[in-house]
Amino acid sequence: MKITVINGSSREQAQSLKVAAFIETMLLEKGLCDSVYRFDLTDNPLPLWDESIWSGNEDWQKLLAPISEELSSSDGFVVIAPEWHGMVPSGLKNFFLMWGKGELAHKPALIVSVSSGDGGAYPVAELRMSSYKNNRICYIPEQLILRNVETILNDGTENNPDADAYFRVRIEYALKILREYAVALQAVRASGVTYDERFKNGM
Repeated sequence: MKITVINGSSREQAQSLKVAAFIETMLLEKGLCDSVYRFDLTDNPLPLWDESIWSGNEDWQKLLAPISEELSSSDGFVVIAPEWHGMVPSGLKNFFLMWGKGELAHKPALIVSVSSGDGGAYPVAELRMSSYKNNRICYIPEQLILRNVETILNDGTENNPDADAYFRVRIEYALKILREYAVALQAVRASGVTYDERFKNGM
């Protein structure tokens, strides 16, 4: 079992990095998967999508091939999305444009929204509405909204004790659900019915 954790923030000092590290550690320490692949969008490592990807542009192939291999061998995903101006960061939306050859298809994903305040609902709605159509990633019904994120999941004593305790338990709960979806959807992909050359794109 392999889970990919995607940090959707391009900021170097992002709270999303802290969240990604915490989730990676929990996945491994709780035995919820055998390995974790971390993909961080820090400093925007992916250029803006353009149509030359479709024609097999050599530069794109060199950049995307190693990432594609990691995503293809993953059984599930954790998508961490900070809320910027009530939106998902542009780099994360750009990420979803890159994968149309089954790398994410029919695999479960847990949305983790991150907010420095009391917000965080908008990224969940945006990802569920507009990020899955052609790559066919499957968002599970469970989701996490980590509000006031500066006060939780820290190593020191600067945590809000009640909120920190709650979110640690809730994250473990959500990751266990993700794992079970990952196990179940392996059979769906193995059935052979999920790919048809006539229907490469979603409707």
